[in-house]
Amino acid sequence: MADNQSNYPIAIPMIDANHCTACGRCVAACPPHVLWLESAQANGWGKKTAVLHTPKDCTACAKCYVACPFDAITMVRT
Repeated sequence: MADNQSNYPIAIPMIDANHCTACGRCVAACPPHVLWLESAQANGWGKKTAVLHTPKDCTACAKCYVACPFDAITMVRT
C-alpha cells in the first residue's frame, strides 16, 4: 500500500448507480455514517443513489454490502 493511502481502509464500498434504488438500507447500516443518499440534480430532484463520502473514514465493515438487497454494492480493495 502506498504511503498516501495508509489511512484508507482495506476495502471500500462501490455503489452501482444502475442497481441502487435509494432505499436507504445501506445508509442506515453504516456505523461511521459515510454513506449518504444524493440526488442527480439540485434541490433533491432526479434519481437518488447512495454515495460514499470520505472513503478514508470507512471502516470496511461491509454492513452496507450485507444490507443491500439489490446487489448494488461491492466491496473493492483499496
